[in-house]
Amino acid sequence: MKAPDDCKNMSELRNEIDALDEKLVALLALRETYIDRAIILKPKEGIPPQAPDRVAAVLSKVEGLAEMQGLSKDLAVKLWKVMIDYFIEKEDRAFGNK
Repeated sequence: MKAPDDCKNMSELRNEIDALDEKLVALLALRETYIDRAIILKPKEGIPPQAPDRVAAVLSKVEGLAEMQGLSKDLAVKLWKVMIDYFIEKEDRAFGNK
């Protein structure tokens, strides 16, 4: 990967962004497989789809990681909230709650 400052034109820059998007999608797809496993494990352990304490802990951790990496904390938290809400809805549907 080229550093942003090493991109000489928009075409090079867009190619790098596209490569990053591919990696991000692959990581998110992997994360979803863990959620799919949680759908199997949670009922066995009596854990409901919604776990407010866990959500708060994840968001707090993401906020700290974003700050360490120089990413906007607001952006990180917004993205994770959308993702968490989606996965909770997915779990609710799997548990027959919706």
